[in-house]
Amino acid sequence: MIHKTRIWQFVVVLPEAVIGENCNICSQCFIENDVRVGNNVTVKNGVYLWDGITIEDNVQIGPNVTFTNDKYPRAKQAFELQRTTIKKGASIGAASVILGGVTIGENALIGAGSVVTKDVPANELWVGNPARFVRVINV
Repeated sequence: MIHKTRIWQFVVVLPEAVIGENCNICSQCFIENDVRVGNNVTVKNGVYLWDGITIEDNVQIGPNVTFTNDKYPRAKQAFELQRTTIKKGASIGAASVILGGVTIGENALIGAGSVVTKDVPANELWVGNPARFVRVINV
């Protein structure tokens, strides 16, 4: 059930996806069935949320962030689903790439264009390719 959530034009949400209250899902997004989006989440334009992704409350996903959920992708072959979790209050900068199976901690900040290849602890700023720790964020 969607309450006070805005879903803009050209967005596809598959029927088993769960989207919380007061979210903003911007244009040109795609959300698969096994996706959970918490409350007060913003998903900017051009983001695809694949099966196995959980986004907790108060998260900001910048435009054109890319998520993956398959470590060894092959056409028309079964794969082992990688689960990704974005914890409460985290923000992911535009055009970042988040590899499958990682957890981004509470209130963490991922700089624009970063490639996240491993877990990011809570309250830390990570940037670069691959993304690396920069500093602790005082929340």
